[in-house]
Amino acid sequence: MDPDWYAAWCEEAFEQLRTKNKRLQDDFRLGSWSRYDYDLKAGKLLFSEEGVVKVVSEIQIAGSTSTKAGNWLWAWANSKWPPEFTIDAQSARSFGEKHGIEELTQDYVKDDDLNALGWELTSVVTRICNACGADRSPPDDGVGLYLIFKTISWAS
Repeated sequence: MDPDWYAAWCEEAFEQLRTKNKRLQDDFRLGSWSRYDYDLKAGKLLFSEEGVVKVVSEIQIAGSTSTKAGNWLWAWANSKWPPEFTIDAQSARSFGEKHGIEELTQDYVKDDDLNALGWELTSVVTRICNACGADRSPPDDGVGLYLIFKTISWAS
């Protein structure tokens, strides 16, 4: 059983993320760039237009959803991600262990609405780590990747 306060805390985390993401849309035009690319060696997400990088964000990986598997997989439980990009997800796991929150401590979380689950768990990580926002890559072959923005700035 999760603590009594956890459901309301998650709702607050989701609303906080919506507010943060709205600010990122307003300030950095997120959602309007024609292209984005991951640079996982550098831990960055690059937003560009006509081949020119416009916005740069340092990222962490929260986790991913898979329609085939019908679940969320925490980044810390996915061996394909370098550990330095799963630090925030690991912080969520530690938070879950400290407070007895099962969905933060098990490798996989199942749900019928994977998009809602992905955003809920990503908002939890964003709140725990005081990140400036988050994003989800468009599902590719039924897999959605959820990223946390640690910093964001205009490209120089």
